Parts: sequence; C-alpha cells; structure tokens
Amino acid sequence: MIFMVNEYPQVMTIAGSDSDGSAGMQADLHTFFTRKVYGISVMTACVAGNSYGIHASVSLPQDFINQEFADIAEDFKVKATKTGMLADSALIKNVVENYQKYDFGPLIVDPVIMTKHGNMLLEESAFETLRRLLVPIATVITPNFYESEKLTGMKIKNDDDLEVAAHKLQDMGAKNVVAKGYHQDETQKKVCDFVLLESGKSFWLSAPYHHTTHINGTGDSLSACIAAEIGKEKGIEEAIRTAKDYVNMAIGSEISVGHKFGPINHWAPNN
Repeated sequence: MIFMVNEYPQVMTIAGSDSDGSAGMQADLHTFFTRKVYGISVMTACVAGNSYGIHASVSLPQDFINQEFADIAEDFKVKATKTGMLADSALIKNVVENYQKYDFGPLIVDPVIMTKHGNMLLEESAFETLRRLLVPIATVITPNFYESEKLTGMKIKNDDDLEVAAHKLQDMGAKNVVAKGYHQDETQKKVCDFVLLESGKSFWLSAPYHHTTHINGTGDSLSACIAAEIGKEKGIEEAIRTAKDYVNMAIGSEISVGHKFGPINHWAPNN
C-alpha cells in the first residue's frame, strides 16, 4: 500500500516513560505498533521501576513539553491522541492548552486517577483539574471501576449503578464513555464493561476474567488501541469493540517477562 506524504496513520500518546516497558508510553507504543499505526509521543515524565514496583520518577520541564507539542504539530499529521497519567494540575493545564492550540485529532482520555485496587494516584487538586478541564474535551473516556466512582462521586454497587455513572460522565462533557467493570473478585468468570456512545446507543462488552499477575498496562493499551483504530478512520463503536478484544487476547496469552507483576502480551492478538 502506497501513501502520499504524511498520509500514513499517525497516532500520539501524551504520557510518562515506564522503564520496564510494561505500562505508560511504552505500552501505548507497543499497541500502536501492533495495530499498524505510526506512534508519536509527548513525554511528560520518566519512571524508574520494574516488575516489583516503581522506585523513582521525575517530571519534565513545562517548556520542554511545550516544545514537543510544537515540533510535532509543525511536521506531522496526528489523526488521534490519547493521554496517560498526568501527574499534577500544571501538567494537566499544559496538555489541555496544547491540545486545544493544535489539531491532534479526537482525544481518548485514560483518566489515570486510581489503581485497579482503589488507591489514589493523583493529589486532590490535580484530580479536580482533570475533572474540570480534561474530561469535558474527551472524545472517549475509559475510567476503571474506582475512577468512575471518584469522578461521579457515587458508590457503584451493581450494573445499574455503572450505567448511571456512565451517563454522569457524559453529562460532564465526555462524548463517549467506556466504564470498565469491577474485576477484583477471584471467583468471577468474566469482566463486563458498559459503553455509552454520543448517539445515545449503549451496550455491554464482556470478556473472560483471566487470573494472572501479568496485567500491567491493561488500561493504557485499551485506550491506545481505541486511538489507533480511530487513527485508521474506524468508527468509535468499532474502535471500542476492537480494543476490548485486543486487550482480552493480550491478557489471556501470558508472556514470560519479569518476576512479579508483568506486562500483557501485545503480540498475542497478531499471532
């Protein structure tokens, strides 16, 4: 297939670098590569860690981040963009300003606020900035179970509550919502996510629950896959369905990397 200059699908991640390659920018780029789009990145921070844990981190200067945005806008044709963890209020404001300044396509927001176990990752001030400035410009938002609770201020006890939460997120400005279901019960057989589209259409997506410690980068990869498919000019619903299947296969085909909490297998869906 021959593309004209700058017509090959280009997709961007705004995230931190994860030195062990399992999450963050590296997980996004793994996903972009396997979904056959060209991955571009705005690095916001660097994290030192491995499968045992994170041991150090450093944020990049605001002027450097601004230069990254300017250089990418000058030369590339970004078809879709996704965000990862944005550490503080200043960085969130910076990202929002630069995204609105340039044309980087639809925005997929992975609101990295809380872990899968319910532990807070952002200070309260940064969370409020994310909710006030970033959520309203999201083309697609992909919160995990606890992030949906935190963003909406409600306790989610059942499927009906998750649907209500999705509608509240849409009321906050996010056009399309992928509200990920609860998956901490070792006895459960499947994970069910609720999807609410801008059109008003809604549906549930379910997949087997895989009992494994190799789940690092799951949320990053889901949102990155949605961005990749949108970058290839697929519709929102198709992109979300593809991403769900992609991540499920990547979790289900465990890759032997690391001693403890390892990465998902991004290459499994393409084998």
